[in-house]
Amino acid sequence: MLDPALIRNFSIIAHVDHGKSTLADRFLELTNSVTASKMKEQFLDRLSLERERGITIKAQAVSLKYKGFILNLIDTPGHVDFAYEVSRSLAACEGALLLVDATQGVEAQTLANAYLAIEAGCHILPVVNKIDLPNSDIGRTLEEIREIVGISVEKSFAVSGKTGQGVDALLSGILELIPPPSGSVEKPLKALVIDSWYDSFKGAVLQIRVFDGVLSKGDRIAFLHADRVEVVNYVGLFDPFPREISSLSAGMVGHIACNLKSVRDVKIGDTIVEHQYRHKTEPIKGFREVKPKVFGGFYHDDQDDFDDLKEALEKLSLNDSAITLQAESSAALGRGFRCGFLGLLHMEITKERLEREFGVSPVVTTPSVPHEVLLKNGSVIEIENPSALPDLGQLVEIREPFVSVTIHTPAEYVGSILELCQEKRGRQISFSNVAANKIILQYELPLAEIVTDFHDKLKALSKGYASFDYEPVGFRPSDVVRIDVKINNQPVDALSFLVHRSKSYYFARNLVDTLKEHIERQLFEVNIQACIGSRVIASAKLAPLRKNVTAKCYGGDITRKRKLLEKQKEGKKRLKQLGSVEVDKKVFLQILKKT
Repeated sequence: MLDPALIRNFSIIAHVDHGKSTLADRFLELTNSVTASKMKEQFLDRLSLERERGITIKAQAVSLKYKGFILNLIDTPGHVDFAYEVSRSLAACEGALLLVDATQGVEAQTLANAYLAIEAGCHILPVVNKIDLPNSDIGRTLEEIREIVGISVEKSFAVSGKTGQGVDALLSGILELIPPPSGSVEKPLKALVIDSWYDSFKGAVLQIRVFDGVLSKGDRIAFLHADRVEVVNYVGLFDPFPREISSLSAGMVGHIACNLKSVRDVKIGDTIVEHQYRHKTEPIKGFREVKPKVFGGFYHDDQDDFDDLKEALEKLSLNDSAITLQAESSAALGRGFRCGFLGLLHMEITKERLEREFGVSPVVTTPSVPHEVLLKNGSVIEIENPSALPDLGQLVEIREPFVSVTIHTPAEYVGSILELCQEKRGRQISFSNVAANKIILQYELPLAEIVTDFHDKLKALSKGYASFDYEPVGFRPSDVVRIDVKINNQPVDALSFLVHRSKSYYFARNLVDTLKEHIERQLFEVNIQACIGSRVIASAKLAPLRKNVTAKCYGGDITRKRKLLEKQKEGKKRLKQLGSVEVDKKVFLQILKKT
């Protein structure tokens, strides 16, 4: 049983690409946790997708031994779409290393993650990274941390995660400055579920932080939120490879398995207690509830393999608590799921993980954001699927979600970024010159404008230097319309989408042109229309294939040829009325890329 005074629990938080995973590699080396033969870059990034993209997607925890202490390190993502992983990690920590790139200074996610750590009650250690680079500026970076983040830099550290310079001093600082866990092994068990993943042998594996008491193999435990009792059949920790141990005591971070087979058997943020105290214990205050910001339909190419898609999504949702699933059916695509995500990158990562980890290649419909609808009877409903919008006669107003966006940018790019925000229907809240050549802009923008191409355009306009973070501020009344797509007067429900009226023609024209480009030609004319209610705002005609019915006519009376052509024309009219146009599922992928 480990004395809690010898434990330090901390996270590394930073903006994307400021060197979190590289610093974690140096910790592993200096604590001799990994031999040189097994060491590799981004060691804690276990997903192949993380290595290819150079970003952390899943937070990872590892226990390190250093000078008789146990350091429980949780490496967190930096991209705005995965901020929920950061809040989840901080709930299990007493301290956080606020890592800032010495060449770039404080960025949007630096500030956002720092506020998450302060809200979680973590002790923050400012750490300036990449001091080995020739254009690093430690003094300026510390000044930005003090001025922008608003925390003391009196006890700060300057390191190079790449070379290892200053990392020894940082490890000693962690022991000295980050407080130990306050729990007691004498108290009844109390633990928080901070992550989970699916194992084909153990079922649902839960990563937990023990706050009080001791949890051992064979114990009967209760989940307060799920209101169920289970027996623990496996206890382990990562140091840094998974290893089975006999028990986890107060202050420790490890993982357990207890025969949980269904994805709905566990909820991240749930409190674990001894079964006899299940009705006598208040749950631990976990982290903020995650609410999806983007929705998309996931379908299988072959409806016979629908169960494979269902199983893969359910297992993936256990590993990623931010994904929500709701079964739906489409006339065009068959059975599928309406899935909720935190952003387009999150949606894209999920699709790639389905392909790599489960061998399922889903067809994904156009992403959309949730809207609130005020009805004439006074009720307010939230719709996640555009096809669920009530009839226009029942509506009073449609409200779309808005977000508060904070943009950090060098001064020379401000003009272009202001134009971008105006184009995206933004309203400026503040304009601050916080440091030499650094501007912070705050805008209110519709979420629908953020989740499409805002990030890409911002990076392009600023040559990669600008960064942004956003927080939801609620729903606002907006002139939003639903655009329906019809092919030969037959509606294709999977292609419906909601858009602001001012941009309806652009989106409709783009969608119609994409369909015309990718739908296969038929023996009859295909009419593609994008409509708002009964009004057509964009249309295109796909010319029919023509069979040469007069090929066998050699000379003779011209009326014979005309009769054959008239007969063909009548046949094409009947085909247009009776024939159906199959929209290939690959067309939906093309639409997703172009909208």
